[in-house]
Amino acid sequence: MAWVMLVIAGLFEVGWSIGLKYTEGFTRLTPTLLTLVALAASMVLLSLAARTLPIGTAYAVWVGIGALGAAVLGILLFHEPVTPARVFFLALLLVAIIGLKITGGAGH
Repeated sequence: MAWVMLVIAGLFEVGWSIGLKYTEGFTRLTPTLLTLVALAASMVLLSLAARTLPIGTAYAVWVGIGALGAAVLGILLFHEPVTPARVFFLALLLVAIIGLKITGGAGH
């Protein structure tokens, strides 16, 4: 269950990081509120997952999911550059997340 919470926390991490773009510096109310809710949900779920999982593993996976998701959505939504090097390193990030799951200690 800790891994499920951690993955959902990571998805909320993606949500709030992408949401920052839509807040326009926290000047737009609805995107700001949605971003803050996603941020809070992400933190709560991370803290619950960290009860069982090692904090280093939990934090690294959480950040990794957030970074990978934000980068992919940045490409899809905001037409950010897609270069072979960027794709390669995003793939490495995915491999690292999977590796941490496989070797993650308690709760796997």
